[in-house]
Amino acid sequence: MTNSDEPPAVASGSRLSFGSPLSEERAARLTAELADARPGAVLDLGCGWGELLLRIVAATPGARGTGIDNYALDLKRGQDNAAARGLTDRVTFIESPAAEHITGKTADLVLSIGAWHALGATIPEALNMLRPLVDPGGRLLFAAEFWEHPPTDAELDRMWPGISRDDYTGIADLTDLAIAVGFRPLRIESVTRGEWEDFESGVAADREEWLLAHPEHPRADEVRAQLDEARAFWLRGHRDIFGFAYLTLGVALTCTLSRYV
Repeated sequence: MTNSDEPPAVASGSRLSFGSPLSEERAARLTAELADARPGAVLDLGCGWGELLLRIVAATPGARGTGIDNYALDLKRGQDNAAARGLTDRVTFIESPAAEHITGKTADLVLSIGAWHALGATIPEALNMLRPLVDPGGRLLFAAEFWEHPPTDAELDRMWPGISRDDYTGIADLTDLAIAVGFRPLRIESVTRGEWEDFESGVAADREEWLLAHPEHPRADEVRAQLDEARAFWLRGHRDIFGFAYLTLGVALTCTLSRYV
């Protein structure tokens, strides 16, 4: 061990296939269902490394995809994966805040997976911005947090600072918000405890392994404290209270507007 062996970045996700709670089984079904609609243009806002975007484009002959995110390391991973799968000419990754690249554009399929904050301060604001982006007859895969049950004050106190009971709704109200801006729900689903466990454990795994290998590193106490705090927010805080929904939303078939790609 040397002091130059710096810890992995927080939430690097290198051991995760997806940047959200999502099992391989659910991902395969979502990919097949969304590809079955034969989208020509796919837009992923807050894409991270864009794994689901890549899978959908690969499964859809002729489809082209665009992923937008402002985290360069994730985008590099997405670009490398696209190259390894022969998708470089069909998938473009853009480093930028998502809101700067959507004015006047649309796509057949829009993905917003745990990234609603890239478009609005609240979930209703984000849904209002997403609706005009989806072509008539198109789809939005919208994944977002919800309350499994309204948290008590004591439960909120065990979560991260600044969180409010008003930040989220139940899944029924979340679905109603999507309907209110013009979507129709084609599928409503939420992740399992196992998907949450795989995700939370995967987020922490790189840094936990680093701690085991570098217990005397000058930054070990800092990393240990960060990991312990994050684990407490999960296991003593939002576990079985905080849900994560995948809503497959459709738009009625009417006249076609300008397309994103």
